[in-house]
Amino acid sequence: MDETASRDSSRAAAPIMDRITAAVERSRRGDIEAAAAEFDSLWDELAGPDGDPFHRCVLAHYAADVQPDPHAELMWDERALAAAAGASDDSAQAHHPSLHIAGFYPSLHLNLADVLRRLGDHGRAREHVEAARARMDDLPDDEATAGYCETIRTALDRVERDLDAAR
Repeated sequence: MDETASRDSSRAAAPIMDRITAAVERSRRGDIEAAAAEFDSLWDELAGPDGDPFHRCVLAHYAADVQPDPHAELMWDERALAAAAGASDDSAQAHHPSLHIAGFYPSLHLNLADVLRRLGDHGRAREHVEAARARMDDLPDDEATAGYCETIRTALDRVERDLDAAR
């Protein structure tokens, strides 16, 4: 992608990413219902054939976090994983040059493992723990992201311990 196309793509991506970020911030301030409504509205905009899979992935990943019902959370987590399969590094890098879609997979699988564990589907939960662990090398390996990587590893260990305890 040439520099001009990259800048144009970045400008086009910004409004959607800004709206997703605003909804995330709203949820972090405790306005969960408004954030969930904004995620739903954004999903409707992005769900068609012209919607960018990277945007859908990010949106669904965060929308899962505001769901009061684990079945709804599972639906959003599954949407995030499905969208990641169609997302490109070019689209991710239009948001931030350091992003690679492969680096999203450990967290996506972790979230699925956790919600499936809570729903009692331990077999599928273990599959997602294994999938997350298999993709850990896709996470960036630098000082700036070391804490994030450790957070994912620790959370995977916790989910696995909880699954073992449920046997």
